[in-house]
Amino acid sequence: MTMWTATLLAAVICVALKVVGYLVPAGWLEHERSVRITDLLTVALLGALVAVQTVGSGMAVVLDARVPAVVVAGVLLRLRASFLVVVVVAAAVAALLRLVGWTA
Repeated sequence: MTMWTATLLAAVICVALKVVGYLVPAGWLEHERSVRITDLLTVALLGALVAVQTVGSGMAVVLDARVPAVVVAGVLLRLRASFLVVVVVAAAVAALLRLVGWTA
């Protein structure tokens, strides 16, 4: 399969999924359970993305300066700091740890 074939196949699948989404009855999506599942699914996917990006490097698990930076960001978010402050402080923590030599 060439790259163009794979790209076109992926585009067709995306359009088909979008059409199927429009065909689902609205009543199915308005149930309390459906709303709760979609809300929790979003949080779970975001958490998984953060975890993979924090400790993953290819097929290996790497504990470097990103881990303490994410922990600091989590603590600041728990303390309800503004998002800009969280990003700047977490970046500074990662930069300082890399400066002192903690890369992996």
